[in-house]
This record gives sequence, C-alpha cells and structure tokens, in this order.
Amino acid sequence: MHTLADLARQLACHKVTSRDLVEQSLARIADPAGEGARAFIAVDAEGARAAADFVDVQRKRGRQVSALAGIPFSSKDIFDLAGEVTTAGSTVLTNDSPATADATAIARLKNAGMIVIGRTNMTEFAYSGVGLNPHYGTPRSPFDRATGRIPGGSSSGAGVSVADGMVALGIGTDTGGSCRVPASYCGIVGYKSSQGRVPLTGCNPLSFSFDTIGPLANTVACCATADAVMAGDWDGMVPERQASGLRLAVLKDFVFDGLALQVAQDFERALKALAAAGAVLTDMSFPELREIPTINSKGGIVAAEALFNHRARMAARGDEYDPRVRFRIAAAESIAAADYLGYVARRREMVALFAERFTGFDAVLLPTTLNTPPAIAELAEDKDYMRFNAMSLRNTYVGNFLNGCAISLPMQGVGEAPCGLMAMAPWGCDRDLFGVAGALERVLKIVR
Repeated sequence: MHTLADLARQLACHKVTSRDLVEQSLARIADPAGEGARAFIAVDAEGARAAADFVDVQRKRGRQVSALAGIPFSSKDIFDLAGEVTTAGSTVLTNDSPATADATAIARLKNAGMIVIGRTNMTEFAYSGVGLNPHYGTPRSPFDRATGRIPGGSSSGAGVSVADGMVALGIGTDTGGSCRVPASYCGIVGYKSSQGRVPLTGCNPLSFSFDTIGPLANTVACCATADAVMAGDWDGMVPERQASGLRLAVLKDFVFDGLALQVAQDFERALKALAAAGAVLTDMSFPELREIPTINSKGGIVAAEALFNHRARMAARGDEYDPRVRFRIAAAESIAAADYLGYVARRREMVALFAERFTGFDAVLLPTTLNTPPAIAELAEDKDYMRFNAMSLRNTYVGNFLNGCAISLPMQGVGEAPCGLMAMAPWGCDRDLFGVAGALERVLKIVR
C-alpha cells in the first residue's frame, strides 16, 4: 500500500524516479489479469512518461520541485484535461471538441508536479452509486473478484485504481456519495469536501447545489494532502488528534434501518474500540432525516438540477444514454417548480439544524453504506438496480443533503467484505474533520 508521503520521500531520496513510478502504474493498468481495462477509459502513457522525465531532470539538476512532483494519479472522466474529450462515462459526448484547459482541481495538482496517468471509468454522467457502466464495462471491487462485485459509484474507476495499486491517489466527485461509496466498497478512504471549497470549473455538472470534488486514497493523510492542493485554502498538515477525549455523536435515526449484519457488527466493534481508547460517544437524534425519502421520491433536488443540465441533450440523443441513468433523470419531469423550491427551503432548515445539534461534538459517526458490495449479477433486473442504488447512497446522501464534509474509512475485519465508517461535520469543518479522521484511522487499524 503506497501513500503520497512515502512516495514523496522515495523521490526526494532518489530511491525511485518519477519514471519508475509511472512505469509501475502503467504496468499495473495494463496487467491482463487486473481491472485496468475497465477501471480506465483512457490512459495517457506518452504524456505521463514525458512529464515524469521532465520532473526527473529537474531533481537530477538539483532544482527545487514540489514534494509531490512526479507522483502519478488518476482523474475521473468527468474532469476536463486539455486536448482530450471529456466523455463523463458516456458515448454521447465522444465526438465533442477536446477541452481547451484542465479542470481547475486537476490543474492545481498538476501545478504541484503530479502526473495524470489517465481518465477513470464512472457511472454515466455520475448519476448512480453502484458504479455500473454499459458503455465501457464495470470495474470489479477488489473483494471476491471471482464473483465480480460492484465497485460503488459514481467514481468507480477512481476507487479501483487506488485499491488495486495502479495509483496512490484517484480524484473523483461526490454529489450523493460518489467518493465515499467506492471507498466503502473497495476498502479505501474517500473524502467529500465542503461544497464550493474545491472549484468545479472544468467538471461536467450534475447538480450545482450538491456537486463536490474529492480524493480517494489509502490513508486520511493522503486525502488531506490532495484536498489541500485542490482547495488551496489550507496546508494539508492534518492536526494531530488522539481518540481519547474526542466527542463523537453516533447518528441513530434513519441510517440504521435495514443495516446488513456484517456492517452492523463492524460498526459496533469500531464504536467499542473508540470508547476503549477514551472517546466519548453520545447518541444523536435527528428524526427529520426521515423526510429525505419523501423529498427524493421523484429524485429531489439532484434530479431536478440534473434534468436542467441534460434536458436538451436527452431530447436529441436520449436513446444513447444508459437507460437507467436516463430514467432516473427523466423522473424529475414531474417535479413542479414549487416543489423544488420547497425542497431547497427544507434542506436549508435541516442544514441549520445539523449545525445546531453538532455543537459540542468533534464528528458524527454512521456506517458509510448499509451493505457490503453485492455481486454485479444481482443488479441485472432494473428493480434490483434501483434497490441497490438506493441502499448504496442512503447514508452518504445524508452528508450531502446536510451540506457537510464527510469521510469514509475502512472498518471491516481481515478477510471480510469491505465496508466503511463515515465521519461527518458541518460545512467548513474540513481541516478539523481530517484531524478527527486521523485519530479514528489509528484506532480502526488496530482492531481490523
């Protein structure tokens, strides 16, 4: 398992070159026994090698470069890369004009010297939490490859690219859980930043009220480093926190309904370990969350805004969409303007309630997903696809609806199917949440 800090140290000490890292990444992607062909929609081997050689020359000549310079990462196909067509996991956009500039978040990582190895697969237009893609194939979760289990979505390729060691960092987006669900189903760390901190310029839009950009990586510190570079509003140095004395709220309402047995057991084990380490755990009541299914009965705010973004394209080329994605977007046609405004107003009230009830706590804890990753074959029927999609997104969407920041950490035991523990906090608490997550991570590593 590689971390960004480890790779940066190796590069600084000349134990490896950037070209070494790029070649290792390309070899893992190209491995016919692996998931590279499904995890990536496109790989820029030539560009990555050229960028690596440039960084290596700078280091060899003793010139000052960023600590991250020369480390490869993967970019979700939703981000513009200059000179390439952004297809957003769809075939509808294949013949669009190439992007003239990199998405801002990706440009900031590249300005720090990091190297885009390729564009990762995703649910078409980022509108699903399971990660299936009928156009480019579906990368499999690292767990139980023989069966073939869903990777989580929509940042499916990003999650698998990290879990399989193709890269140490994948950049995705999170509108309803699209960084945290793949993290949970792939056994890695995934972060949803406070909305608006990381610029969305150059990112294919789904929902302007909910879209966020976030990292997927092997550790909390890796995610913090990437978040800091992309947001540009802090230094990425995670505050050193200990579990002892942490004030943690355990969200009980809504998020435990229908929880799978293994997830429930793993979460309970994690809570006991945190309590034994000195954390103070308190149940949090939030019965208003039970309104969310009603608000989302026709897709809610996200579907209405997605329809706004896709209406013209669907009218002209809807038959080229993934039928399941098209169906979910089209469901918003029955949402009246007054209903949409009512949803927005109620969300605003619940965001305020969350901030009020968070007072006195360092983080709120809940399971990231209700279940472990089901077999891809279990989603063959539309009704099962919709059921598992709802299950995958139910808990993560709470963080989006409450306009907070949130992180998923692996909590499964050795040999178990992957599942995540989610910690969340109100908008703008990102730096503090990373500190809490670092403390949680240390405890979970001991008990897993």
